[in-house]
Amino acid sequence: MTTDTGTAPAPAAAVTRPADERRELGYGRLWAAVPRELGFLILTMPIAIIGLSVLATVFFTGLGLVAIVVGIFLMVGAFFIARGFGTLEVIRLEWAGSPSIRRPDWSRDSREQGFWRSAFSPFVDGHYWLYLLHTLVVNPIVSIVTWTFTIVWVSVALGGTTGWIWQRFIPEGDRTFWLNEWLVERFTGGTVSYDPVVGERILEFVLGLIFLATLPYVFRGLTLLHDVIARGMLGAWRSEALQREVVALSASRGAAVQAEDTSLRRLERDIHDGPQQRLVRLQMDLATIERRLDQDPGEAKALVGEARDQAREALDELRALSRGFAPPLLQDRGLASALASLASRSTVPVTFEDAIAADAPLPASIERNAYFVAAELLTNVTKHADATAVRLRIATRDEGSAGHWLDLWVTDNGRGGATTAPGHGLAGLEERVRGLRGQLVVTSPVGGPTSIGAHIPYVPASVE
Repeated sequence: MTTDTGTAPAPAAAVTRPADERRELGYGRLWAAVPRELGFLILTMPIAIIGLSVLATVFFTGLGLVAIVVGIFLMVGAFFIARGFGTLEVIRLEWAGSPSIRRPDWSRDSREQGFWRSAFSPFVDGHYWLYLLHTLVVNPIVSIVTWTFTIVWVSVALGGTTGWIWQRFIPEGDRTFWLNEWLVERFTGGTVSYDPVVGERILEFVLGLIFLATLPYVFRGLTLLHDVIARGMLGAWRSEALQREVVALSASRGAAVQAEDTSLRRLERDIHDGPQQRLVRLQMDLATIERRLDQDPGEAKALVGEARDQAREALDELRALSRGFAPPLLQDRGLASALASLASRSTVPVTFEDAIAADAPLPASIERNAYFVAAELLTNVTKHADATAVRLRIATRDEGSAGHWLDLWVTDNGRGGATTAPGHGLAGLEERVRGLRGQLVVTSPVGGPTSIGAHIPYVPASVE
């Protein structure tokens, strides 16, 4: 049997450092990122110029030939070339250490469409036009600027700090202008006498140290400039996130309705095949008793006993059905008590673990659905798993901005092979959990063990 609890690990305790140490650590991190940022910045202009050359050739050739139809296909190709270079920019930024940029959902306009509509969808997709503008205009201009700053900063930093080593081997010729001498004359009026060659080396070394010390900040700033532009032009729009949220809500709502419909149909079938048949039999027995009460009291008495048995069995089945949906114990004493009772009635030994936080009361709807999921999973174990031991664990966790979650795990030592494929019992459970905007996780290799977890988000009842 597995011992997974299904809960997220607790975050490590924060370590408090003095302000000077934190600043040192931050500057050290900037230097650690310099190689990646230098690799990103040094390749920026060559890639941008290649993108501009290729894309301008294809796009404007297509624009000129649009009258003979061939140009339209060239323009479509240009859109996809722009998309490729834009995606490359996003990947390079992630490689340089920038936070991940959520990319557009390129398939959203071509779902359930024919080939031609899908092929020409770039013309009506604003993302393609933004990628085209980025590759044709924005990225070449910005890249030339950032590449120039990168080369200047690296050259001055390295040349200034090492010039005193190698510049002595370079002939000065008839050089008459020294920057350090010009600066000294401006500030002192030319009253100071010194060797201008040595002064030039010192000035270059000081400038090299300044450029070297500021190099991480410059690289980070230039990389951030590319990152801001990429997020604005190459990232997905907020409206798309809202649209996906609406689609997800519609899907979960549909799944919930379908799961509820399946449950109602099953309840109808169970009532028809069980209590209803017994009540029909009871009605027939009572009619027989009524006819034979005067003629054969002995046989009537025997039939009364059978009718009493039928009534008791029908009542037991109705109670079992009601426990499968909303037992009174669940309403009176909560989910943990109801699950403990459910575990005690299982024909397979069940170890029940209750880790529900006392300060996060569960809504009634979540409790009912969690009880149903647990009951269904334990029933599946009894019918199909050939298990000799089961562990039922229920827990809650607070994920901060991600909200509160209920984790329900059923783990058995049976034969395994459980699946959520359509037509199997777990498929309906998966729809029910998805309808609650949760997730059903199934780990069941052939030969076992099987571990099934339902993770359901909820809002604590005290703040609903």
